[in-house]
Amino acid sequence: MSMTQADRKKAFSLYLYMGALFITSLVVSNLIFQKFFYWNPFGDATVFGAPLFELSVGILPYPITFLITDLISEIFGKKKANQVVTAGIFASFFSMGIILLANYSPAIASSPVDDVTFTKVFGLSPLGVLASMLAYLAAQYIDISIYHFWKRVTKGRMLWLRNNFSTFSSQFVDTLTVVSLLCIFGVLPWDKFYGLVISGFIFKIIIALLDTPLLYLFVYLIRKRFNLKIGEEIALD
Repeated sequence: MSMTQADRKKAFSLYLYMGALFITSLVVSNLIFQKFFYWNPFGDATVFGAPLFELSVGILPYPITFLITDLISEIFGKKKANQVVTAGIFASFFSMGIILLANYSPAIASSPVDDVTFTKVFGLSPLGVLASMLAYLAAQYIDISIYHFWKRVTKGRMLWLRNNFSTFSSQFVDTLTVVSLLCIFGVLPWDKFYGLVISGFIFKIIIALLDTPLLYLFVYLIRKRFNLKIGEEIALD
């Protein structure tokens, strides 16, 4: 596809903004994951004796990351999507390092936030963060690979299929991996394993279905702006 220099700059800016939103969502999810909430649209449904949706608030920005990687995959290609994922991993570990350094820096007497409060809020479990990052790494690369597999098979058509099939598969891997590792590391008890896996996966499926119209909207607007054909990608390199 032939693009003017001005359009190429705008496309690159769009990619940067989407990457920034992706990285922000990922880092925030790791900062807030220690708080849990209860949400159940199905009444008092339970799974293995536990309420169906007892979830970490860290799950809230997570679906945004999969929506963005699907959007980047669709518009900019597999390579650019993988680059954003890698940058997200680096940003997550870097932010955790800063938090650990801040946690070990003693607060002065006049500090509005004392050491105990800071540690309680930001004293993240290194094992918990490691489990989250390993699960995320596996899930995102799987999501991108499956997305492009279906994009090739459907020749750029049936956007809903590759969006949902890739997200369902990767979110199952993410949920199963992170809960398994948290239980193996002793961060969570094993009696919560099935409940958390099923609740987390069902919640992510619901969100994935809800974000499909948004993906269609954004893809339509970007294709129209840059005059892209179905399945055509913008080459930034």
